[in-house]
Amino acid sequence: MKGYVHSFESLAAVDGDGLRYGVFLAGCPLRCVYCHNPDTWTVGAGQSFEASELVKKIARYRSYFGERGGVTFSGGEPLLQAEWLCEVAELLRNEGIGYVLDTSGGVPLTEAVRTLLAGAQGILLDLKFPDEESYRRYTGRGISETLAMLDYLESIGKETRIRIVVVPGINDSEDALERYLVHLRGKNCVSEVELLGFHTMGFHKYEALGIENRLSGTAALDPAKKDRLQAFVNAQLNK
Repeated sequence: MKGYVHSFESLAAVDGDGLRYGVFLAGCPLRCVYCHNPDTWTVGAGQSFEASELVKKIARYRSYFGERGGVTFSGGEPLLQAEWLCEVAELLRNEGIGYVLDTSGGVPLTEAVRTLLAGAQGILLDLKFPDEESYRRYTGRGISETLAMLDYLESIGKETRIRIVVVPGINDSEDALERYLVHLRGKNCVSEVELLGFHTMGFHKYEALGIENRLSGTAALDPAKKDRLQAFVNAQLNK
């Protein structure tokens, strides 16, 4: 079995604890209005790898990982290739290398997906929007699979960092973020809620690919505003 990788990032420091090797897999079931990597959407695109080939490539960086580092699988949506990733995960385990999954949660909880979630060092779970209507409007899919994954992560006690992209004019207010927190309060698995500011660095990709950019007139989120909203979220969760 082969998997498809869009790109790599060596020694990443923002996608999980410690120094990490980032593997961005090809294919995504969502079409998020703010996506800055629309070039990862196509299933089966990118460079193909046998599981052993990919692990050999990752293992070259093992000396940098230390106790907390490892590899982070992102995308696209890495869990679209869950069966292949199970092969990769088993080989990584043999090499003493841990992994983190950066996922939208927008996939069914198959046996392979559950196996990967349970074996991960931690999960970065993107909560795209706070309800079914906004999910449908801005991602093209519903919220139920993501919430089901969050419930599963809670049931197995898997440390989970929630990520929320804050977009001017859509969800850049305390009232909007309060609607996300309804899903997160009381979830012991949630170690952190991280706000990510919307940016325009991927706009050129939409033009190059001939894809409509629904946020073409939207400016990047002011970092100071992001910090204020992050403080609000932290205070609400610590009540």
